[in-house]
Amino acid sequence: MHTVVRVAGPDLLLRPAPVAMVWYEPGRAHEALAAPGVRLSPGEALVEVELATVCGSDVHTVRGDRPAPAPLVLGHEQVGRIVAVGDGAVRADGSALELGDRVVWSVAVSCGDCDRCRRGLEQKCRALAKYGHERVHRGWELSGGFATHVQLKSGTAVVRVSEELPALVAAPVSCATATAVAALDAASAHVPLTGNAVLVTGGGMIGLSVAAIAREAGAEVIVSEPDASRREFARRLGALVADPRAPRGGPEHLDTVIERLAARGIPELLVAVEASGAAPAVRAAVDAVGVGGVAVLVGSVSPGTELRLDPERLVRGLVTITGVHNYTGAQLERAVAFLERSWRSLPLDELVGITHGLDELDRALAEAATGEYVRVGVAPGRRTVPHPVERG
Repeated sequence: MHTVVRVAGPDLLLRPAPVAMVWYEPGRAHEALAAPGVRLSPGEALVEVELATVCGSDVHTVRGDRPAPAPLVLGHEQVGRIVAVGDGAVRADGSALELGDRVVWSVAVSCGDCDRCRRGLEQKCRALAKYGHERVHRGWELSGGFATHVQLKSGTAVVRVSEELPALVAAPVSCATATAVAALDAASAHVPLTGNAVLVTGGGMIGLSVAAIAREAGAEVIVSEPDASRREFARRLGALVADPRAPRGGPEHLDTVIERLAARGIPELLVAVEASGAAPAVRAAVDAVGVGGVAVLVGSVSPGTELRLDPERLVRGLVTITGVHNYTGAQLERAVAFLERSWRSLPLDELVGITHGLDELDRALAEAATGEYVRVGVAPGRRTVPHPVERG
């Protein structure tokens, strides 16, 4: 427990001092940075982190798979509690942010006034800043979720979550679940989900979230994933599954599964969401959609192999290909609403396989890199804890 002392105006002193774990370069252990003083500008707030989860992009950064500014406080999936509020700080719905609120927040900080924000593309703001992605600098040391506290900037979409919602379910919403909502919004702008088939390539956190949300919307879902345990989890969400390594004609080959849907009255697959970033999966997603269908690309967030596409097939098939990166504040609100109404009936807590203390962050990142768990948790002051917890 940290004590917050307001020294003067916007200046805060915390005891003990907040700690952020700073990453410098691949192969180098994280180092702790203490930030005893915090200045809250208008619209800002300070949140004490309850639980953060390791996203795949965090792993890619520490391995050196993609460029990142350093020094850097990683982490952008987390849930926490408001311990200090600046003047005029509000939630995403416009209501006043209050001390004690249990919250999640958007990965993006947006100005709200540039041409992109006015077009509804706040996640691509001209002055964009992102939690867990910015170089540490004076005045914003607490800028990522792998810390005891995070300083929320004005322009952040902050959403209150209930006390009952397990932290294991709430933490990933700020990346995976909200991005899944955005992906399905992009698809449903072209094809209604209800009664149609949705292919999801990649059974990671985003892909499984897409599957769960699409099932709730009334879609038939196929999850194509090479890992057997993740295919089994997708089945528990009510999805059919395919194995991209299955031999042609086998029961788990994608064509066979699509044929089973055709026999049940769904003549062609009209929505594909690619959530892995693997070049063969991108190709499979684009190739699978039928006439008037849409392929939504979500997973390709690192430089990868270029793909050859047949433009004639796209033209004659009226096929749409669209990309989705991050999400809006409204989509984060809807993602939270989905979790609030579904966590008791779906085993979403099991997606975070184990939680380590903040001082074991490097161990948590190494464990996340193995792929054994869909997500690994990081919690300040917590010892290693296996999961899942029981659902009420």
